[in-house]
Amino acid sequence: MKKLALLGDPKFWPLFWTQFFGAFNDNLFKNALVILVAYRSMSVAGLGSGQVVVLSAGVFILPFFLFSASAGQLADKIPKHRLMSWVKIAEIPIMGLAAAGFYFDAIEILLAVLFLMGLQSAVFGPAKYSVLPEILEEKELVAGNALVEMGTFVAILLGTIGGGALIAMGETGPAWISAAVVAVAVTGWLCSRKLVPTPAGDPRLRFDFNPIRPTWRTFQVARKNRPVYLSILGISWFWFFGAAFLSLLPTYCKDVLQGNEHAVTFYLSLFCVGIAAGSMLCERFSGRHLELGLVPLGSIGMTVFAADLFFVGTPSPEVLGPSVMLPFGDFISAPGRLRIGVDLALVAVFGGLYTVPLYTMIQQRSPASIRARIIAANNIINACFMVVSSLLIMAGLAAGLTLPELFLGLAVLNAVVAFYIYTIIPEFLLRFVVWMLTHLIYRVRVEGGEHLPLRGAGVIVANHVSFVDWMFIASVSPRPVRFVMHHGFMSIPLLRMFFRDAKIIPIAAAYEDAGLLGVAFDSIARELDAGELVCIFPEGKLTRDGRMNAFRGGIEKILQRSAVPVIPVGIAGLWGSWFSRWPDGRARPRLGKLGARIKLRIGQPLPPRTPPVRADDLERIVGELAGQGDNSTAERRHSGT
Repeated sequence: MKKLALLGDPKFWPLFWTQFFGAFNDNLFKNALVILVAYRSMSVAGLGSGQVVVLSAGVFILPFFLFSASAGQLADKIPKHRLMSWVKIAEIPIMGLAAAGFYFDAIEILLAVLFLMGLQSAVFGPAKYSVLPEILEEKELVAGNALVEMGTFVAILLGTIGGGALIAMGETGPAWISAAVVAVAVTGWLCSRKLVPTPAGDPRLRFDFNPIRPTWRTFQVARKNRPVYLSILGISWFWFFGAAFLSLLPTYCKDVLQGNEHAVTFYLSLFCVGIAAGSMLCERFSGRHLELGLVPLGSIGMTVFAADLFFVGTPSPEVLGPSVMLPFGDFISAPGRLRIGVDLALVAVFGGLYTVPLYTMIQQRSPASIRARIIAANNIINACFMVVSSLLIMAGLAAGLTLPELFLGLAVLNAVVAFYIYTIIPEFLLRFVVWMLTHLIYRVRVEGGEHLPLRGAGVIVANHVSFVDWMFIASVSPRPVRFVMHHGFMSIPLLRMFFRDAKIIPIAAAYEDAGLLGVAFDSIARELDAGELVCIFPEGKLTRDGRMNAFRGGIEKILQRSAVPVIPVGIAGLWGSWFSRWPDGRARPRLGKLGARIKLRIGQPLPPRTPPVRADDLERIVGELAGQGDNSTAERRHSGT
């Protein structure tokens, strides 16, 4: 698999394993500490063991509030590889301090180490995510994010299991966990020595040592880019949702399902593996570019399978009685338990589909000079949402809600949040519709996808076979495209809202509305001047017989006004499909075309030239790409037919 090849790439694997061992060590230490406190009834400052366990979660997350903004400044000011290496060097003496805390049963020292581990993570996070666009090509970015997310959750799972297993090894448990955390810290530092050198994002940035001021400024920086800021809120919602699930899982398993510690570990494993699997599937479904259509798909799946945990209800009580924990073999064969496991796994899989595109969008659409500070803002807001999640779960339990009712509440809240996000950022919903069409109704094969420019202005010209040609082009483009369409579509109520949000440029023939035609040419010029990608179908109408119509002269006027590259695209396989026009002028469904193989052949961009390329030359090129070299109107004109 292409994405797994990145694990052998010297520009990526040091980052992957550096962050993997960092996340692994965090959870190795945290779970060992929690179990040690719980089973040895350790207390501090008059707090009981249960209160200390709750306190430990707050101690770890506190540095994210206090220092994330400062970490974002550092990651923008100095080379990120250097900052990450410093963090890994610091981890070694911190874990040495942890060994002393375990040896002396000093809970105060262990809580101090937990705070320092949280500080490490707060500093490492902005550098880790903001460096990905600097070391990876644009087409590798989704795969890189998918691997990082997969590695993080696998590390969380293995660290959690390993920490519990090592600390449980009797009297020698503290010694084993001490040796393990130091060894993992050293391994992570060795990996960091191979990190690819990167330049500083903004070396002239003045570092503010007051943590309050940069935190506020970080919020302001993030809010300036509305789609990025709303993506941050979307990611933070996922952490709200996921934190609620993970906090409810042990109690749900013990009190509702009568499962022991092994059952909890089993469900936790399914959740973490599900996130990892969803992250990897995201790259496969996205076609190696940012695919925002997967975000609504992810939110739908999260809602459906979270709600099913309510509909499962409380499985029938076992004859052993409510206070007896079932052995794992009996537990897994009891009614409803496997269904619940499937629900948890699929909630997590769809969660992976939901988060990876959002992380990628933040990275792609944030200026390099402030990218780390935007990631820092993401971390701060994530932490806030997780705290609010814990408070709301506590409030729900205090109000007498059952655990299945809380799962239903999370599902409903997830649907409401998703609807809100897709209302204010319709690009997500638009891409979802496009993704569904091009992956479930048709099978699309793309040739020459690398010819679509990642940045800069350009005009895409394509043959016009069906009403959904634009969707196929949108589905393979690594960036948003401004489509030029007949104004008649804008008069259809539902489509009018849909196309307006997609920033469609309406156009009309001169005999229909000369004023609108002039406005359309002005709009096209404006978009091209702004560096956007514009797509036009120069035939001006759908084909009635499967063969291309003549290209009109409008494309020449566009190129005379805006000297930009032209990217020719040929579409083949759509004629006779659901959305194509038939000779009698109507669009008729044809079930036999469901699942049809569609080919998009994208030619080499034609550079700007004076005078601009002629319409009939473009017609010939597009005809050849569409497999109509002998049927194009240019060929028919030359042959006298």
